[in-house]
Amino acid sequence: MITPLYTPAENPPFNMARYCIETGTLATPTKPALIVLSAPGAPPAEIWTYADLEDAVLRTAGALRQAGLKPGDRVLIRLDNTSAYAILFFAAIAAGLVALPASNQLTDPEALFLLEDSGAAAMACATSFLPLDGKDTAPLVFSPDDIARMMREGPRMAYAPTRAEDPAFLIYTSGTTARPKGVLHAHRCAIGRRPMYQGWYGLRAEDRVLHAGAFNWTFTLGVGLTDPWANGATAIVYTGEKDPALWPSLIRQSEATLFAGVPGVFRQMLKYADVSPAAITPLRHGLMAGEAPPPDLFEEWAARSGREIHEGLGMSELSTYISTSPSVPRRAGTVGKAQPGRHVAIVPVDGPDEPLPPDTEGLIAVHRSDPGLMLGYWNRPAEQAEVTRGEWFVGGDLGTMDADGYITHTGRNNEVMKALGYRVSPLEVEAVLAAHPGIAEVACAELAVRADVHIVGAFVVMKDGAARDPETILAFAAERLAAYKCPREIRFVDALPRTANGKIRRAGLPKTVSNS
Repeated sequence: MITPLYTPAENPPFNMARYCIETGTLATPTKPALIVLSAPGAPPAEIWTYADLEDAVLRTAGALRQAGLKPGDRVLIRLDNTSAYAILFFAAIAAGLVALPASNQLTDPEALFLLEDSGAAAMACATSFLPLDGKDTAPLVFSPDDIARMMREGPRMAYAPTRAEDPAFLIYTSGTTARPKGVLHAHRCAIGRRPMYQGWYGLRAEDRVLHAGAFNWTFTLGVGLTDPWANGATAIVYTGEKDPALWPSLIRQSEATLFAGVPGVFRQMLKYADVSPAAITPLRHGLMAGEAPPPDLFEEWAARSGREIHEGLGMSELSTYISTSPSVPRRAGTVGKAQPGRHVAIVPVDGPDEPLPPDTEGLIAVHRSDPGLMLGYWNRPAEQAEVTRGEWFVGGDLGTMDADGYITHTGRNNEVMKALGYRVSPLEVEAVLAAHPGIAEVACAELAVRADVHIVGAFVVMKDGAARDPETILAFAAERLAAYKCPREIRFVDALPRTANGKIRRAGLPKTVSNS
C-alpha cells in the first residue's frame, strides 16, 4: 500500500512564490536572500534581503496584472541570467500567472515557436524581437528596463489566492527534436521538492547555495533558488564569464557551502582550477545532476578537494527524485536511492505495470501521486498517454534497482542504440571509454552505414597531448565490452555539442558514417 506525499483532491490554497519567499521575509527580513556576483574579487553587484526580494516580487506581480495580464496567462522570460530573471519568474507565479522560463540564447524562430505553442500573452526579452513586427495581434513585450521599473515602482499586490493544483510554470524540454514540448507544473511542485532538502542537499538555513547553471533550467530554478529560499537560506548568482578556473575563488568569496552544476563543470574544474581543500574552504559538498558523469569523477574530486559530490537523477517532468546525500553514501555505478517519501519502481518496458524484481532492467517509474510530478504536457495528450502506465509515470529512463534500493541508470529508452540488431545503451559504452587514459570526454550515437545497417559510433575529445589513435581506443573497448557493444567508428572532435546548461546534446552528433 502506497501512502502518497500529497492528495490532489485536497487542493488546498497554496502559492509557490509565497511558500518560497514569505517565510524567510517574516523570520529574517534583513538576511540576504540573493547575492549577485559579476566578477571574482569584486564586491557583490547586488544584495537582496528577504524583505527587498519580496517587495520586488510583489511590485512586479502588481505591475504585470496592471498591464492587463489575467490569472493563467503565460509570460515568456527570455532575459539574461540576472536577478531580474529570478524576480520576474517568481513575480509571475505570485500574480497567479504562468511563468515560462526560456534561454536567452534561443534564436528568434525558436522563441517564436514557444510563443505560439504556449499562447503566451507577454514576453520579457533582452533584445528586440523582430518576428512580432507587423502582426495584428501580438503579446505584450517587456524590456529589461521595463522589468527594472516594475521591480521599483509597480503597485505592490498580495500573493494571488492560487491553489495547489493551479498551473505555476511551463518549461519546455531542451528540444532533441524539432518540436520541443511544454511541461506544465502546478504550484504544488514546491511541496514535491521537500524530499530533496535532506534526501539530496542536507540543506540548512545557514547555507549559501551557488549554482553554475542558467535560470531557464529547472535544475537551476529549483536547486539555485526555490529550495534555498523555502528554507531561509541564501542563493548566489554569478553573472560573469563562466571560466571553470574561477569557481573556487567564487566559492571562497561568496562563502558558498553548497555548489551545484553538471558533471562537465566539476570535470573542467579538476582540469583547470585549484580545487584543493584550502581553495574551497567554505564548501561542505557539491550537488551534481544533468547527465551521466565519468566513472572516476567522484574519486578524483574527493581525493583532490576533500569533499563529496552528491549525484541526483531527475527530469523536467519531476525534477530530481533519486540521489545520494550526506546520509545516503554513494555506491559505485548507481545514482543513489529514491528520496524519502517518494515511491519509485522498475517496470517492464513493454507489458504489465507490476514492479520488476531486483537487478532487472526496465523503465524507472515514479508513482503518480508524487506532488512534484507535472500536471501534464502542454496540449500534447497523445504524448501524455505514452508516459502513463496505470499508477506509474515513466519518463523514458532505463535502469535497475538492487535489493538495497540503489538504482543504476542505464540510459534513455528513446536513446538506446540499435546496432547490428542489438540494443546498446550509449551510457554503458561511454562509461567504458571514459576510463581510457587519453580520453577527456566521449559521447556515443547510433550511426547509419546504410538504411538498414547501423553501428555504434564514438565521438571523442582527447586529453591535451594524447595521440589520436583510433585503433588503441577500439582495442581498449574490445577488452571491456561485448563485441556488439563496441564502437565501430571513432571520430575525434575538439568539443562535444552541448546545451546552454552544459548537457551533451546528442541530437547534435552526426548520425551517418563519415566518408573519410
